[in-house]
Amino acid sequence: MRTGLQHSLPIMACALVLLLSACATYQTPGAGVNVGNLSRADTDIAEIMKREPASPFPARIAVARVQGTGYYSRGNQCYGKGSYCVVTTRDVETDQDFERLGRLPKISGLAAMSRILLSDQLNSTKDLRVAAATLKADLLLVYSLDTRFNVESTDIGPLGLISLGFLPNKKAQVSTTASAALFDVRTGYVYGVMEATAREQQRATVWSSEEAIDSSRLKTEATSFQQLLGEFEKLWKGVVETAARP
Repeated sequence: MRTGLQHSLPIMACALVLLLSACATYQTPGAGVNVGNLSRADTDIAEIMKREPASPFPARIAVARVQGTGYYSRGNQCYGKGSYCVVTTRDVETDQDFERLGRLPKISGLAAMSRILLSDQLNSTKDLRVAAATLKADLLLVYSLDTRFNVESTDIGPLGLISLGFLPNKKAQVSTTASAALFDVRTGYVYGVMEATAREQQRATVWSSEEAIDSSRLKTEATSFQQLLGEFEKLWKGVVETAARP
């Protein structure tokens, strides 16, 4: 009896480990926000139509990443509450990405948004423009990353749970849409909006750990952000050309 029990203990231990690993989950990140809609919260349509650009060139640009209120990812959190929150720590953005922006013509400098400049209640772009004005910025670039997880055509959704070990041979896809808008700090005028989407498809068996799933997230978010920079370069060319007209 004792010998049989001793032999069964390792088997029971292995079974317990497998059960616990199968119950492990990965929480998907929070949602992005429609940055183009943030300015509409400021006032009515008639007031929006009256806005005009007032930025001098070369211009100093403040940069802010916003996400849905309560945003959380495996390596990042958000500051503020209200209609949106601000991510003040770089996640997928690199120094090279911002150096690429800084090399564009008629840009005199870039300024990152700091939480010490922000109100804890964030409801419209005016809250960001006030912080940008403190940084002596002329323009405000606001962007957001919206990442979605899909398994066999089932959308997991923001802040959803993916059970590890229960997805054999199923198709899994991670997609990130990066969106942005460029605002005049002084008037709130919108110079333009842009968007870029990156996708990665693989077998869900690859999603065997939190690290593996988060690696897919980081990859698509980094790719979509770099594509967004390309869209910004196109927009900026038109902004500079318009500003140069008499």
